[in-house]
Amino acid sequence: MKIIWLGHGSFRIETGDKVLLIDPWLTGNPALPEDQHEAALAGATHILLTHVHFDHVVDVLPLAKKLDLTVVGQYDLMGYWAETEEIKTIGFNKGGTVDLGGVQVSMVKAEHSSTFSTPDGPRTGGSECGFMIKAEGHMIYHSGDTDIMADMGWMGEFYQPDIGILSAGGHFTMGMKGAAFAAKKYFDFKTVIPCHYKTFPILEQNAEVLIQGLPGVDVVEPVVMKAIEL
Repeated sequence: MKIIWLGHGSFRIETGDKVLLIDPWLTGNPALPEDQHEAALAGATHILLTHVHFDHVVDVLPLAKKLDLTVVGQYDLMGYWAETEEIKTIGFNKGGTVDLGGVQVSMVKAEHSSTFSTPDGPRTGGSECGFMIKAEGHMIYHSGDTDIMADMGWMGEFYQPDIGILSAGGHFTMGMKGAAFAAKKYFDFKTVIPCHYKTFPILEQNAEVLIQGLPGVDVVEPVVMKAIEL
């Protein structure tokens, strides 16, 4: 399995014959050089969407149409897009699990928001979520954008993820200190990968606090387009 950071909250996960793009943000992403876009998308089979803030959703519909990809996400939004955008979708909801052909994806709660701008003001696009991804003997928790929440207690106990991809940049999500607290209190991760940081000056710029807060855990500061092999 390869986990590849595309910058910000975006990831590429290669497992078996599947390539999952999670919240793929290319257009305007300052962390992902344009000459790396083709490599970031190569062989993609599915897009997983956690919520509709621009830095997570702006490229989803264009990529789904251009590359004929199936978008996997919250039921209400997926149903709407299937009807109005004529793309392939898999819609489900929190507590549900879908099989993408050897990769099981479960939707879990996140504590954030999920709106987009319109001329008439902000509108809701489904609801924010995270994912538990089971593949190759691992369970990956991709938190999506979230704060610490008590629901992480049962999520950690029930799904028992060994890999945590955690939003940790602060301001919009939990910061490094919060991510360390959540990981220590609610989970038993072997590997933690921070995300949603460095992108803008307003966000935390390094993971030192997370590393110090999780002794005994392999905290991997990701490098854009460099595979983390597990």
